[in-house]
Amino acid sequence: MRIITRTIWVLSFISLFTDVASEMLYPVMPIYLKSIGFSIVIIGVLEGFAEAIAGLSKGYFGKLSDNSGKRLPFVRWGYLLSAVSKPMMAIFTFPAWIFSARTIDRLGKGIRTGARDAMLSDEATPQTKGTVFGFHRSMDTLGAVLGPATALLFLYFNPGQYKALFYIAFIPGVIAISFTFFLKDKNPVAKHSLTKTKFLDFIKYWKQSPAAYRKLLVGLLAFTLVNSSDVFLLLRIKDAGFDDTVSIGVYIFYNIVYAVFAYPIGILADRMGLKNIFISGLVLFAIVYAGMAFNTNLYLFFVLFLVYGIYAAATEGIAKAWITNITDKKDTATAIGTFTSFQSICTMLASSTAGYIWFRFGMPAAFITSAVLTVIVILYLLTVSKPDFK
Repeated sequence: MRIITRTIWVLSFISLFTDVASEMLYPVMPIYLKSIGFSIVIIGVLEGFAEAIAGLSKGYFGKLSDNSGKRLPFVRWGYLLSAVSKPMMAIFTFPAWIFSARTIDRLGKGIRTGARDAMLSDEATPQTKGTVFGFHRSMDTLGAVLGPATALLFLYFNPGQYKALFYIAFIPGVIAISFTFFLKDKNPVAKHSLTKTKFLDFIKYWKQSPAAYRKLLVGLLAFTLVNSSDVFLLLRIKDAGFDDTVSIGVYIFYNIVYAVFAYPIGILADRMGLKNIFISGLVLFAIVYAGMAFNTNLYLFFVLFLVYGIYAAATEGIAKAWITNITDKKDTATAIGTFTSFQSICTMLASSTAGYIWFRFGMPAAFITSAVLTVIVILYLLTVSKPDFK
């Protein structure tokens, strides 16, 4: 039986080109916003608001997808909004417009996430979920390699031409949208009801969901609370005395490792167990954060980011595969949307807490705290049952 189906390939190429567009702008976004007059405080508010919109909308649109019995409209509109938002950032520069553009971009992510992951889940069997989600993460992360590399190459020959980069990023976005026309809703799930879906209805799913789902989410969200933004890892390199070129180079290296390992680790997870691989990934995370607290050697930083890339490959796609194996098929988008909504909120809290600890008690304390608390999460997850196949 062919595991990587046509639909999985198409969804993976869509994610790849979308990530090329998004990650092309990731390294230059703060620089561009400062160049058009945004202060650090306003940038922080902008990003926080945009992420909050994306986080809460994931649960809502996941629930809406399940209730409607459709996936494709959410996938197509989600990627369309993200693509359109790129040139919007360059057309006008006044604050309200920029806020709108960033909100549209993150709203697009919120609309598509649950429905897309449900489509991936529908293409897999319980025994191949790790392989399918691992392959998708590998292709998605390849875009996170090509995007920053493209941006660096463009800015090398066209220094300071940030606006042009936003227009160029529209091209891979359009390619991504074009791929959505090769998709169709196969075997649409049954509609739950014709009642109107409210914005926070997905929260009700917590009470209705299987006990195994709730227990798993407690562990996943507890880990998210100690897993701050990767920006802190890049700041750690700057803190050790290295320049921006090294930071971006390490970031690209990390994404290369992630892209290379996500697919084979997904295959391994199907053979050895999703739970075993996920917990192994958390062990690697704890090792990396403990090492970051004290290391100052450039070569060891690359080793740590190598391990960090393997950690990401062993956890991000695997977590979604695990969730889909312990929930009903009719609730797949809601289950993943609910998880990613809560995850977004916890990520913001984690980054705020890490920033405070770094400021108040120093850099080593921030990383050691995360490493120690991750060990506690690992001990908790050891008590969670392995996923049953549904």
